[in-house]
Amino acid sequence: MIDAVGLHKTYRLKKRQVHALNGVDLHVESGEIFGVVGQSGAGKSTLLRSVNLLERPDSGSVRVGEEELTSLRGARLRAARRGIGMVHQHFALLSSRTVAGNVGFPLEVAGVSRAKRATRVGELLELVGLGDKARAYPSQLSGGQKQRVGIARALASDPHVLLSDEATSALDPATTDSILSLLRRLRDELGLTILLITHEMDVIKRICDSAAIMEDGAFLESGRVLDLIGTPGSLLARSLFPLPDNGGPESVVITYPRSFDEPFMSELTRRFDVDVNILGGGVEQVAGQSVGRLSVDMRGERRREALSYLSEHGLLVEE
Repeated sequence: MIDAVGLHKTYRLKKRQVHALNGVDLHVESGEIFGVVGQSGAGKSTLLRSVNLLERPDSGSVRVGEEELTSLRGARLRAARRGIGMVHQHFALLSSRTVAGNVGFPLEVAGVSRAKRATRVGELLELVGLGDKARAYPSQLSGGQKQRVGIARALASDPHVLLSDEATSALDPATTDSILSLLRRLRDELGLTILLITHEMDVIKRICDSAAIMEDGAFLESGRVLDLIGTPGSLLARSLFPLPDNGGPESVVITYPRSFDEPFMSELTRRFDVDVNILGGGVEQVAGQSVGRLSVDMRGERRREALSYLSEHGLLVEE
């Protein structure tokens, strides 16, 4: 659905140059939620704005669906953008307009009749759980409600792609959970493809099918979340499951890249007569599956056999 190849973007700030994008390749499958995570200044926002050509890259190409956006200009580019919705970090609502007025604004600009606008706005507000707030003003809403209005407005033109620019960073944890759940539900019900940027690993863990870690304008790692967790040396796995750095020469890191029902640790002690001491770790729901990482100290004459046993059963063992 989204294919960006070789994106470069340089900003000139006074006497220095900032390479916001440095050869980024991005591929987002139709119907998936793809998260780009990184610290401020990593280039995430520039990448997101390059996907709908609000920022035109210096070089590289962007294709969304059947359209190569980097080859379009003027009216053709504006028409293509109608298939791409945008959710902003700080809501970007018009304070002088009601909730219904904000949601219907893109339709008004597009020349949709008042009757059709009213019908569409009503449908969208019901979809995001704000059917009773049509006449309210932004100042009367909570942060989560404002973001729901922003999401409804982004969906007004019936887009097939939704871009989320740090949509939950200004919200409290409980409200963040509700917005993430809403985004996943909208993806499932409407068949949306969602590209989101965030600095929060918890967002990646909660709703993303695929992810990339970005730093200094480039991807350090990219792929399906569950595949990355099962990859040796994965930056994403270390970030999602930080482990204490207190292991000795007998310590290993064991990653469960998918759900397992077998009690492996107790099986090791019985089968191989090894002593297993768990130093730290965690097991959580990631991309709909129970996965996790453990740092363990393992001792015994058959230690090597025990580690091989884990590897043969699909666990990732890193010494």
